[in-house]
Amino acid sequence: MALASLDITIPAVALERATKTYGRGDGAVRALDDVSLAFEQGTFTAIMGPSGSGKTTLLQIAAGLDRADRGTARIGATDVTGMSERRLAQLRRRHVGFVFQSFNLLPSLTAAQNTVLPLRLAGEHPRRRVARDALARVGLADRARHRPAQLSGGQQQRVAIARALAMNPKLMLFDEPTSALDPELVGEVLAVMRALAQDGMTMIVVTHEMGFAREVADTVVFMDDGVIVEHGTPTEVFDHTVHARTKDFLSHVL
Repeated sequence: MALASLDITIPAVALERATKTYGRGDGAVRALDDVSLAFEQGTFTAIMGPSGSGKTTLLQIAAGLDRADRGTARIGATDVTGMSERRLAQLRRRHVGFVFQSFNLLPSLTAAQNTVLPLRLAGEHPRRRVARDALARVGLADRARHRPAQLSGGQQQRVAIARALAMNPKLMLFDEPTSALDPELVGEVLAVMRALAQDGMTMIVVTHEMGFAREVADTVVFMDDGVIVEHGTPTEVFDHTVHARTKDFLSHVL
């Protein structure tokens, strides 16, 4: 399924007045509260904030994995707000790569087989070079025949990134991709993400890696209580913030 437009002047993703509430009555939690935000093509956006601030909900709605209760969402020029689940799944499969905190690799499959599994589930028959090329992009060409149990956590997350890349997406989203890793393995995953950003991949990343966000991101978004508190360049957000909530958060994590 093709996007309605690949015009570079159109944002890769745009949310307009998106609101999302989980639960009902006294137990209701408003995860997103009237959020409007555009992610430009070819840019790296880092999203940060405390737990429960709405970061993952924003990311999932941007990816078409969840729907807002109110407001609109566009991927490219395609309005996905009222799109059927079948058509939305087709669009995600061809244009959106999503990397979760957990690796979600099948233990019985090799790295190469895990890499092309989504393509096979979609009824395609990818050539061997698809897995080979995707694994090479994450520095794991020599681990194609290894199963997850034979790989470190960092290598498994890189296979998960290769799996997303094998779909040849226009957009990559990452939900705290290093949070499940031992500290010494974080760097190898961030290096892959840095290389993707340098190649011009459009990336939206929920992260607590503040140094990485400051160095690589074009735009930083700080969220709290389902709203965007601050939105600007890394210099504006990290060095010249005027919002007390942002200052308090940064004082605890930097």
